[in-house]
Amino acid sequence: MRVLMNAGPWLPVPPNGYGGIENVIATLVPELRRLGVEVVLATVAESTLAVDERVSVFDTGQFAQLQRPYNQVCGIVPAHLHAVRRRLAEGDIDLVHDHVEAAGLATLAALGPDSPPGLHTLHWDLAKHPELYGTFDGGDRVRVNGVSANQLTHAPAALRAHAVGHVHPATPRADGADLRAPVGKEDYAVVLGRINPGKGQDLAARLAHSAGFDLVLAGPVGPYHRPEDLAAAGPAAAQNPDVRFWQEHVAPHVDGDRVRWVGTVTGQDRDDLVARARAALFPLRWEEPGGTAVVESLALGTPVIGIARGCLPELIEHGRTGLLTSDEEELGELVAAAGTISEAACREEAARRFTPAVMASSYLGLYERVRDEAAVGV
Repeated sequence: MRVLMNAGPWLPVPPNGYGGIENVIATLVPELRRLGVEVVLATVAESTLAVDERVSVFDTGQFAQLQRPYNQVCGIVPAHLHAVRRRLAEGDIDLVHDHVEAAGLATLAALGPDSPPGLHTLHWDLAKHPELYGTFDGGDRVRVNGVSANQLTHAPAALRAHAVGHVHPATPRADGADLRAPVGKEDYAVVLGRINPGKGQDLAARLAHSAGFDLVLAGPVGPYHRPEDLAAAGPAAAQNPDVRFWQEHVAPHVDGDRVRWVGTVTGQDRDDLVARARAALFPLRWEEPGGTAVVESLALGTPVIGIARGCLPELIEHGRTGLLTSDEEELGELVAAAGTISEAACREEAARRFTPAVMASSYLGLYERVRDEAAVGV
């Protein structure tokens, strides 16, 4: 099977730090290729992931443009998708696996009956784009999958009718996680992810002061990956909504002592930061769809403490691999109880459920189902 994997124009694959969707693709593709799938990756030219072929329009990721006014950036995704259509016209692609929000799904549906079947992975909040999702019709050729079961419960009926199930994210860190020796824990909690209202870093920072635990915030603020980059941007940075959220709701709690922001952390530094934390904190203010950072934390032997929303109850066994609550104020108390969770249990769960091989096998099954149903017009 030859699959065109559409990663989009926003970040390279793998990403240099932040990039949940791109990390999923970077984890999935090597395992698919080991299973005999040929992969044509539609991405940006700076991507370094080994594939059979690349399709690119942009030299570098366009993520910094993502939250600029629509009339300044509305050509980015169409330019990328136009290159995808040109590649599909060569006629040798068996299936498209698309990851581009909204526009990717609409493009797949518009390609026509002679184009290859498509699977569109929904990585985001399905309450978005109600006019698209509520009226979607991909016929027999386009199907969607979620990244958790909970996510699909929030889909409009028209979109849910095209769903073929869900596949949880995976992490290479889960390979052999159950065989690793434990590392020494330090007395801090960590929140991973882009700083925005849904991730709840403001709640975590406030609770750190009121409940008395040290907190490290690791992730970008808008397009700014380091504190010095944000400082250098000056007042103009506040045009970005994530920067405004940071300035108004998070930064007042960041004192460099009890609460620190370290920006985007990558590679071994990121693994060490998570592995040595007493807890990975997920103070969710939204229905988290997938939870890549959750499974990464488990693979590194760090219990997950979070709000029981979205995918978290699917990924975490309360009392064994983490502690969940629906009460925001109780979250601070649970950080203190993180030591009751076994590192070994976290790593064993990751090795059993969240390896790249498990994810790739699930996706290959979906590919075959989508291809076969399209062939018979089911």
